[in-house]
Amino acid sequence: IFALTMLALPFNAQASAVQSVLHDAEIRGAATFRYFGFPVYRAQLFTKSGAPLDWSKDFGLELAYLRNLIETDLVESTMRELNRTGAALPVRGQLEQCFRDVRKGDRYAAISNGPNQIRFWHNGKQVCTLSHPKIKNRFMSIFLGDNTRSTSFTQKLKGE
Repeated sequence: IFALTMLALPFNAQASAVQSVLHDAEIRGAATFRYFGFPVYRAQLFTKSGAPLDWSKDFGLELAYLRNLIETDLVESTMRELNRTGAALPVRGQLEQCFRDVRKGDRYAAISNGPNQIRFWHNGKQVCTLSHPKIKNRFMSIFLGDNTRSTSFTQKLKGE
C-alpha cells in the first residue's frame, strides 16, 4: 500500500534530494521535456527561497524520468548537448561514473557547488561529483541556458 501511495503523490510532494542538500531550496519552476512529442522527464528547478535563477548562486535541478533509458544514452546525449552549446569538454569519463540506467520513476538531482562542481544524486543517493572549470554554467545551460532544445520548456522551468 505504501508504494501505491507514493506513486499517487504529485511530483513535487515527494521529498527532493535538492531540498535536503541546498539550504532554503524551493521550487522555482517545473516543466516536462518531450522528444518528438514523447515525454522523457519532468524537471524541477530549485533556487534559494524559490527566487529567480541567479547563475552566481548555487541551485539544483531534479529530473524525474518518465521512461527507461540506458546509461550510454544519457552520457551520449549530454556530450552532444555540451558540444552543441559550446566547445567540447573532457568530461565523458566523469559522466560515465555519474550516470546509471534509469527506469520510469527514477530521479536524478544535479546540485551546483560553486562554479566548478556539480554533485549528482540518483534516487536520493549521492553518486558522484562532476568537476571542471565553469561546469555549472555549461551543464546546467543544457536545461536553463539561452540555446536549449526547447524555449518553452526552459521558460517554464525557470518560472517565467
